[in-house]
Amino acid sequence: MSDNQYKPHVTMACVVQAENRFLMVEERIHGLPTLNQPAGHLEANETLLEGAQRELWEETGIHAAPQSLMQIYQWTASDGTPFIRFTFAIDLAEIPETMPHDSDIERCLWLTAEEIIHAPNLRSPLVRESMIRYLQPERYPLSILENFK
Repeated sequence: MSDNQYKPHVTMACVVQAENRFLMVEERIHGLPTLNQPAGHLEANETLLEGAQRELWEETGIHAAPQSLMQIYQWTASDGTPFIRFTFAIDLAEIPETMPHDSDIERCLWLTAEEIIHAPNLRSPLVRESMIRYLQPERYPLSILENFK
């Protein structure tokens, strides 16, 4: 086996929309407030959909299931950490109350698409790209994700 084997971090993110606003979480990165969609790493023995739902609940207190897959991103952070990010869409009829269970999350915000696209403090370029992608109509059915246990 090669020492150069590629081992990206697998993450899931949810673009959650309700009443033309989008759910964002704020956390401190290097002491600065930073915005992200509810997102996190895939854990052992869970599917991508289970991981997305778990992260959404941990970071916002919202129980909701992804409705479609929007995009799969491959990205390498400035520190060289590689990521594969599965980004899901969730559309809710109304804005629910939020209550983060993850101590890293300072608060949840409901922002407009424009506020997110132009925000200077996004966690990664994937946050802006996911918002832009949400505004496009193309979605992929969750049935394209297969899990074999």
